[in-house]
Amino acid sequence: MHTGRSAFFIRLAGCKVSCSWCDTKQSWQAESHPQKHVNDLANEAALAQKTGAAFVVITGGEPLHHNLDLLTDAIRKTCELPIHLETSGVDEISGTPDWITLSPKRHNPPKKDILHACDELKVVVHNEEDLVFAEETAKKTSKAMLLLQPGWDCDKGQELAIQYAQSHPQWRLTLQSHKWLKVR
Repeated sequence: MHTGRSAFFIRLAGCKVSCSWCDTKQSWQAESHPQKHVNDLANEAALAQKTGAAFVVITGGEPLHHNLDLLTDAIRKTCELPIHLETSGVDEISGTPDWITLSPKRHNPPKKDILHACDELKVVVHNEEDLVFAEETAKKTSKAMLLLQPGWDCDKGQELAIQYAQSHPQWRLTLQSHKWLKVR
């Protein structure tokens, strides 16, 4: 829903979800990344706000493998940017995000509290089973905007997601535009 807006990303290391299509597998091993103090990350967010960031995105790896209370508190004390969380939902919510993007995985479904709290449900589509999972998961949410995202470099997923969004108006199509634009 926020595609195209300037964001400051905090990518936390560590992930046990292990999606075969993950484009940040280098983030899976937390111990191979340097630790930063939450105040340093908050100061970086404040600097990003001064240079045009519209919001902070806490992502991963899987960010909820960590307790986000201290990080979100530090960001709120340092700047006025809204805090967005992008998660697969395999762990309980922590911190105080303003917006939650839930990107659930069939092989490791999300926790109930995330389903009810998420603002956006984004399901990656590679095959027909992903569409069934998307519908089953959407029924468990209460207020989420519904998005289908074709798996990167997956022609079948692209075809399925487009056709499904065309015939099911409650779903929107979303793309990893940063990849198409080669923005990192």
